[in-house]
Amino acid sequence: MKTIGILTSGGDSPGMNAVIRAVVRTALSQDMKVYGINYGYEGLIEGKFQEMNISSVSDILHKGGTILKTARSERFPTEEGRQKAYGMIKTFGLDGMVIIGGDGSYRGGLMLSKMGLTVMCIPGTIDNDLGYTDYTIGFDTAVNTVLGAISNIRDTSSSHQRTSVIEVMGRNCGDIALYAGLTGGAESILVPEKPVDINAVCRKVVQGINRGKLHSIIVKAEGVDLGTQELADIIQERTGQETKIVVLGYVQRGGSPTARDRMLASKMGYKAARLLMYEPESKAIGISGGEIIAYNLEDALEMNREFDDTALEIVDILSK
Repeated sequence: MKTIGILTSGGDSPGMNAVIRAVVRTALSQDMKVYGINYGYEGLIEGKFQEMNISSVSDILHKGGTILKTARSERFPTEEGRQKAYGMIKTFGLDGMVIIGGDGSYRGGLMLSKMGLTVMCIPGTIDNDLGYTDYTIGFDTAVNTVLGAISNIRDTSSSHQRTSVIEVMGRNCGDIALYAGLTGGAESILVPEKPVDINAVCRKVVQGINRGKLHSIIVKAEGVDLGTQELADIIQERTGQETKIVVLGYVQRGGSPTARDRMLASKMGYKAARLLMYEPESKAIGISGGEIIAYNLEDALEMNREFDDTALEIVDILSK
């Protein structure tokens, strides 16, 4: 394999630039030519290619976002869009490609794989919602961002003796809420994987008030069916304690990646570039039990993620 492309797709996540750096420099060390493709699959269709060199990825390891930019593409899922994209792949002589993103990005990579291109997918998403890998790149940074917000919100909640409902990202995966809520000392954590027990939530708040507690923190994942404001209104009505909501939003996607995310990104990027040199089969790169692994891409997409029920039990005990 002599020429490869690399693109980032879907929502950005801290650590994407660290992956780009690792892929480019590893590929160049193997005498491969590397094209960066700007704006994801849409840029692939439009031919927004730029040849990368060692200097192209200088001073980006610590930066959030993605230097290759990202975009959603409505054209790529169509047959016409994919054919045009594959035409650009042929035009630039790509033998393989590295795709960094989440589930939707992986499915786009699988489509290209079935058209004859070798693809290596790397999990760049804060959601941590891919079943085949223990962690995705950007998840750890997002959790630490939320953790910092919880600490700040606790200070003001204590001053005003109120309950705060903090909504975090993660789509249909509750891992950000779970990890940040557990390590941030939340009284209750609501995740899409489990039904909402509003009675248990209100009971925790009332029990805290009866013990003289000045505040309560409720962490809620955005994918939970019950609306955030509706939840706050119910808590305030039942407990009598002022209840405010905080929606953290896209602040969770930004910021300099943590050491853990930089390490994960560097190892996965290296692995992907090395595999492209010798491996004709498309793969999904991940981490399992501390080891960097590579699954068949189609098989990886079929793996379901198991929710950590034990962590919720720990929250229930420690938040009493």
